[in-house]
Amino acid sequence: MKNVAVFGGEGFLGSYLTAELARRGYAVVSLDIKKTDFRPDVPFVKADIRDARQISAIFREHAFDVVYNLAGFASLEKAVHHPREVMELNVMGNIHILEAARQTSRLERFVYASSVYALSNKGSFYGISKLASEKVVEEYHARFGLPFTILRYGSVYSERPFENNYIYNLIRRAIETGRIDHQGDGEEVREYIHAADAARLSVDVIENEQFSGKHLILTGIERLRRKDLFNMINEILGGNIQINITNDGYKEHYKYTPFSFEPRISERLTPNPYIDMGQGLLNCIKNAYNLKK
Repeated sequence: MKNVAVFGGEGFLGSYLTAELARRGYAVVSLDIKKTDFRPDVPFVKADIRDARQISAIFREHAFDVVYNLAGFASLEKAVHHPREVMELNVMGNIHILEAARQTSRLERFVYASSVYALSNKGSFYGISKLASEKVVEEYHARFGLPFTILRYGSVYSERPFENNYIYNLIRRAIETGRIDHQGDGEEVREYIHAADAARLSVDVIENEQFSGKHLILTGIERLRRKDLFNMINEILGGNIQINITNDGYKEHYKYTPFSFEPRISERLTPNPYIDMGQGLLNCIKNAYNLKK
């Protein structure tokens, strides 16, 4: 029986992941800042990934074979306004776990929960933090031999009331207000995947060595426009929902695909007039000689 740590195990996707790991017979521990009621049978350890000492102590007390990091700042909309908090949680928090994990000689896999926004020029500080954390994970592998898998999650949904569960919150507001308000144009395409399916795939990757060192995208198989999603919800709710598409925002979200290619063209600047290299060396020698005296 392998010992598995899930940082962020009480969160939206984490609550499904801990359940799937327990169902398959893993000795799973959920680590988070507070306990929820979705899996009361899963052992819980209170942990704040911003506290490096606390994370190190946890790794000294537990012998983990596999570590998942699903913890961090998950709201893209809020991330736009809180860059420092995003980087502290998503980048530094991840480093704290990595630093503690690399001291564990028995560790078989470190699984990092990234996002498709790591591939995009959208997503503001959230996407930047995910890409930066991916690069950090890769470097820990290159420098310290830490085995890893990076999972880039797409549009995950479920029936559980979490802040970052877009579809659930959309339906809840529609029921409460009789409205669906959307700031995009409704043509945005997503490939939704249920959190239970995402959790099953997330466990599959640690049971197959071919996924070690890989970057994997986890999405659904059906492409659905946002306006079609709204119409489906409206029809299911009896057709009495007012759908308002304003097209006056949503600029931080991708429309059809998260993949972006934007090469940054650099301009070369040279001083004119400039200090001659020989003169510059002579000045350095003079200063060094004067200091010696």
